[in-house]
Amino acid sequence: MVLGLSLPAFTLVHVIISLIGIAAGLVVMFGLLGSKSMPGLTAIFLLFTILTSVTGFLFPFKELLPSHIIGIISLVLLAIACLALYGMKLKGVWRPVYIVTAMISLYFNVFVLVIQSFLKVPALAALAPAVPPNPPGGPVFAVVQGVVLVFFVVLTIGAWRRYKPMTFA
Repeated sequence: MVLGLSLPAFTLVHVIISLIGIAAGLVVMFGLLGSKSMPGLTAIFLLFTILTSVTGFLFPFKELLPSHIIGIISLVLLAIACLALYGMKLKGVWRPVYIVTAMISLYFNVFVLVIQSFLKVPALAALAPAVPPNPPGGPVFAVVQGVVLVFFVVLTIGAWRRYKPMTFA
C-alpha cells in the first residue's frame, strides 16, 4: 500500500499524473515556439511534472536506482524553472534558464515514458526485449530514444530563439 492505495492503484495514479504533465508540457513547448506564455497550462505542466517525480519516490525500493537519480535531477531543474518563471519573471538570463530547465524536465519524463512503453507494451517489448533488472535495449530502442532526444534538442533551441515573453513597463 502507498498513500492508502494498493500498489497497482498507486501506479495508475502515478501514470496519469505523468501523462498529464507530459501532455501539458508538450503543449507548453509548442507554445514557447510561438512565443505564447500560457500561464495556466504552464502551471499545470510544472505542478504535474513535480508530482511525477515526487510520487516516483513513494514506490517501494531497496536501493538507489537510475530512476531515482533522474527524479532528483528533475526536481532540481524544476525548482530552478519555477524560480526563473515565478521568482525572476524570466528577466534577462532567466528566460533561457527557464526554457532549458523546463524542457529538460519534460524530456526526462518522455525518456521514462519510452522506457516504460518498451517494458509494458507487448509489441514494443518484442522489438527491444529487456533482461531484468536492465532496461530495454537494442537498436530499435536506441533509435527511438535518439529520435526523442534530437526532437527535444531541436525544439528547445527553437524555443530559446523564439520565445520572447511580453513585458509590461
